[in-house]
Amino acid sequence: MSEIVTRPDRLRIAVAQFNPTVGDVAGNLEKARTARKQAAEQGADLLLLTELFLSGYQPEDLVLKPAFLKACLKAVEALAADTADGGPGVIVGFPRQGETGRHNSAALLDGGKIVGIRDKVDLPNYGEFDEKRVFVPGDMPGPVNFRGIRIGIPICEDIWNDLGVCETLAESGAELLLVPNGSPYYHGKVDIRHQVALRQVIESGLPLVFANQLGGQDEIVYDGASFAFNADKTLAFQMPQFSEMLGISDWIRDGEGWRCAHGPFATVPEGEEADYLACMLGFRDYVNKNGFKSVVLGLSGGIDSALCAALAVDALGHERVRTIMLPYRYTSEESFKDAANCARALGCHYDIVPIAEPVEGFLAALGDMFEGTESGITEENLQSRTRGTILMAVSNKFGSMVVTTGNKSEMSVGYATLYGDMNGGFNPIKDLYKMQVYALSAWRNGHVPEGALGPSGEVIPANILSKAPSAELRPDQKDQDSLPPYPVLDDILECLVEKEMSVEEIVARGHDVATVHRVEHLLYLAEYKRRQSAPGVKITKKNFGRDRRYPITNRFRDR
Repeated sequence: MSEIVTRPDRLRIAVAQFNPTVGDVAGNLEKARTARKQAAEQGADLLLLTELFLSGYQPEDLVLKPAFLKACLKAVEALAADTADGGPGVIVGFPRQGETGRHNSAALLDGGKIVGIRDKVDLPNYGEFDEKRVFVPGDMPGPVNFRGIRIGIPICEDIWNDLGVCETLAESGAELLLVPNGSPYYHGKVDIRHQVALRQVIESGLPLVFANQLGGQDEIVYDGASFAFNADKTLAFQMPQFSEMLGISDWIRDGEGWRCAHGPFATVPEGEEADYLACMLGFRDYVNKNGFKSVVLGLSGGIDSALCAALAVDALGHERVRTIMLPYRYTSEESFKDAANCARALGCHYDIVPIAEPVEGFLAALGDMFEGTESGITEENLQSRTRGTILMAVSNKFGSMVVTTGNKSEMSVGYATLYGDMNGGFNPIKDLYKMQVYALSAWRNGHVPEGALGPSGEVIPANILSKAPSAELRPDQKDQDSLPPYPVLDDILECLVEKEMSVEEIVARGHDVATVHRVEHLLYLAEYKRRQSAPGVKITKKNFGRDRRYPITNRFRDR
């Protein structure tokens, strides 16, 4: 075994902002080894990996399987054995079986062995988190000794609330706080994390390193953006958002304690750029981690499908994206032109499959049963369901995942057809309100996102952005025939969904009381549809599914 060099007044910390996959324990171990090799090449003393890195986060009920926990422990022991070479020590997250139950844990590995294990104390059980279901809380931790340096390892939620974990670590002699995190993205989250970390820095008097996971996991996107604060509340370093990186930081101890002398400083994207990158990363990882070689979507000439096509090409490359125009008698020449121009600008495959014959076949089959009734929603939905059937047939034939394209405004009020336009494996814009769809589309036309595989320039034709949205299921149909104007609808929905405001409070913002009551009713009524919808990237603070869990059978109305 090589001798470990102790440098008690200097410490080089490598933060691995990497992208693990839930359940791929062997693959995640190899990622950890790659990170450690890179850290060693850059002279790091210690490598900090993220929360539950070896299992992937969130593993949910996988941790109920003893075989899974054994595989994770075996990976920890293998990584610990690697540290016998005298290179960097490692802090790595993993789920473990303890004497009193299963723990969300972090292990310090050095000198060929597991030096110490710390368990998460504060288990989150809100929004997208459900850790009390599968883990038990750990005891209040003390610091671990790493080559003569006392390090506190609070895990994610341990710094988000006021249980006093960081203060306890400081009182028991910790000199630095190194925090493995699995903190999901939503709009404006980076500033919130900084505020949380600063509060702990102030209360403990210690510098804090916040290592955050990267990558998409089902609906959730972990955006990285790892950072650190010095004890004097200055930002010590800031790593990039939405991209993998091994960040190297140099720390020096003087009479005042530890201070970062050098570290990376990246610009963190804001607004539409951040939301677009989150949608792109979540979409890319869902497709790739689930083994799909390509995707297919209906390209209608409208804004939603155009943005989904742009995201698909940016995430996967044009050669992995097939778009299909599915026209019927109400499809306008304008839509034909817009869809073709969009596919041409993106460089993706484009087909036209008319649906008149199958729609008329369905209507003929149902003719006797429907005789004497008026044509209406049923016949409109037949068009949508025919399109959905064709897209699923293409998916089955070629192995392409169907991308569904409904936005949050539509999903909120049920302006979507089950087994029709709701068909699909994933929806990259599911958590974007309609006006956000327009904003991201306009932003994309002026920018090429970092890491995007799509082209520059106008990829969503200007006419799509300017024309009135329509499902084109009947003559001269416009969305506003059935719904309030989208700026009005989106504001009411944000008040009801994100802010849980009362009808009285929403009306006080200037909205018509009858409109608010109608939107509230539609929101509750569509719950059964949302339960059957495809997963989609979480962008807002409260998405449908993980964050907002309302009963389907529900007679409450705010009167």
